[in-house]
Formats: sequence, C-alpha cells, structure tokens
Amino acid sequence: MTGALKGLRVVEMAAVGPVPFCGMLLADFGAEVVLVDRAPIDTEQLVPVTLRGRRSIALDLKAPKGPETLLRLIENADVLLEGFRPGVMERLGVGPVECHGRNPSLIYGRMTGWGQNGPLAPTAGHDLNYIAIAGVLAHIGRHGQPPTPPLNLVGDYGGGAMTLAFGVLAALLERTASGKGQVVDAAMLDGAALFMTSFWGMRADVPPSWDESERGVNFLDSGAPFYDVYETADKKYVAVAPVEKPFFGKLMHLTGLNADEFPNHHDPAVWPELRKQLTRVFASRTRDEWDAVFAGTDACVAPVLTMGEAGAHPHVRDRSTIVEYDGILQPSPTPRLSRTPGAIQRPSPRPGEHSAEVLADWGFVDDEINELRELGTVP
Repeated sequence: MTGALKGLRVVEMAAVGPVPFCGMLLADFGAEVVLVDRAPIDTEQLVPVTLRGRRSIALDLKAPKGPETLLRLIENADVLLEGFRPGVMERLGVGPVECHGRNPSLIYGRMTGWGQNGPLAPTAGHDLNYIAIAGVLAHIGRHGQPPTPPLNLVGDYGGGAMTLAFGVLAALLERTASGKGQVVDAAMLDGAALFMTSFWGMRADVPPSWDESERGVNFLDSGAPFYDVYETADKKYVAVAPVEKPFFGKLMHLTGLNADEFPNHHDPAVWPELRKQLTRVFASRTRDEWDAVFAGTDACVAPVLTMGEAGAHPHVRDRSTIVEYDGILQPSPTPRLSRTPGAIQRPSPRPGEHSAEVLADWGFVDDEINELRELGTVP
C-alpha cells in the first residue's frame, strides 16, 4: 500500500452505496481496508468497482465465534465502517460499547440514511427519499416539470460517503491529541442538507435571491438562459455557463449574437428573448462544431459528454482522470497530493477471497483459522 493513509487499518462491513465508496476513498490513499463480506458467500454477487483496493474476508456473524472473530479484527483496527440500520450492530454484539471495550481508540464510522436517532431512524429509505426530506430534491428540475432525480450522487456519494470520510478523518486527527476513539454518526439526510448551505443563504437574503416556490426560475436551476443546456444540430448538447459579464460577452461574440441587446444578462426580464436566441443559434451547428468554436476560450461552453466520451477527451486523458485498471475504465483517485498521491491499490475482491490471508495477517494462528473453518464461521 502507498499513499497518505499508509498504515491505517480499516474494517469495513459489507454494504451498498456510500459505505463502499467511503472505503474506496480510504483505500485509494493507502489505508489497509479489510472488507467483511457475509457468509455463506453468494457466488452470483456482482463485484462493484467501488470495492477496489480491498481484501475480503467472509464472516458469518451468527455462527459460533462470529462476533468474537470480528472483535479480534477490531482490536487491531483504527477505523470501523458500517452501514446497517440503527441497532443492528448492537444486536450482533459488535456495537460501539463492545468495540470500544476492546479498542478504546477505534473510530466507529456509522452510515445511515436518516441518522442514528429521530422518528425515521428505524425505517428504510434510499437516496431519493433522503434528499426529498432534506429540502434538496424539490429544487432540482425544470419549470413546470416534476423534480428530477440527480442520479444517486447527492445522498449516497456526496451527502453520505464524503461526509463519512471527512468525519472519520476529523476523528482520527483529534485522536492524535486525545488518544481516544469516538463514534461518527453520518447521515445522508444531514449531508444532503449541508450541500444546500449556499441556497439557504440565498433564501435568507432580503429580498430573497432564490425563489423556493418554483423550480427552473433561478439562475442555477435552468431558469437563467446563460446557465443551461442547449440542443445542437446533431441532437447532442452543449453546457453553457458564462455567469460573469466578460464571459457572457465572449459567448455572444462567438455565437454571432449581439451582446448590446442584453446589457444586464442577469435581469430575468430579458431571459425569454435571450433563451430564444441561444436555442436558435446552438441548433445551427453540431456539438463538435461548437466545441471547436469555443475551444480555448473563456466563454464557459462545454460539450455534454457520455462516460465513454469523457474518457477519450484530451483534457481528461492528459490528467488521467479516467484510467483503465483491471480491464475496466474508472475514475482515478482524487484529490492529487504532491508527495503522497493516491493510487488504485488492487482490483475489487471476490467475496471471501482473502479470508485465511487476512486472519493470519491480523493475528490469528493456523489452529484458530482451522477451527473457524470447521465451525463454518469463515469459508
């Protein structure tokens, strides 16, 4: 393992969505992340790319010595990541009390949708539900249309995985002074709400600079014609975002439109006419023709690319933003550190692939490993 987190030991309980993504972030930067998969193993289980960088042990927590085996691993860990509903880890005998009893310096990272407390805490949900309650989803979409699900980027990966990773690293930093571990309660609800901070600020302006009563009428939600997406002659799209006046002037010049007609392009009164003109002009050429027109300029116009197209883009290729690893195109680790950069450490493991290897490396002797196999605790 190489990277800024080399030497950090993480136990990650198998989950979906934000927990694997958080584990990937830590593994990319050198942490030794052991994935605890469920036993018996599901041989049909797909192996997501977000599991890269780990070794996997399959462990049946309901089998004899199952919880004790996990606690043995936790004794040697710096971080535990889990994404069960509140109370599940406690019922299994591996909640914070038991884990901190074995390892007082453990950072116990908990990822849920609703958080560890509150009336919704015990109920099921998914990204779309969390961002709906958080006051996010209502403001994503076009005027006169229902809210648009923004993939599962805001709840799962941004509000969830990123805030969990930040909380874990903050707790690790504090531990250097106190020597004590603590519990990180990361909720997708809370994280998604946090992402809306600037919009809450605009809502509080006097008068409000953000209209929360409707979608698609504000300058960042497709209401403004200078911050939107336009169809081109080949039925593809360009993203147009010249918010500042100098950039807007370059847009108008390069499209052949007259900037003098719109001395204040932030005035909503001119938006209908500006949108009409931009719609017409962008429909006159193909996406790639417009890309050539705007290349190297400050007009803030970019082609809208698919994943495959993004991987072939010259800038993306120059920075190795998308790389091929283990035969799969995937994003490379980020951000970029000058001395201890991240790297994809190993391919995603098959469930239980490293069970005996992990146990041996984490302090189990051969007789103990053989006993766990006989008990069915590990495969």
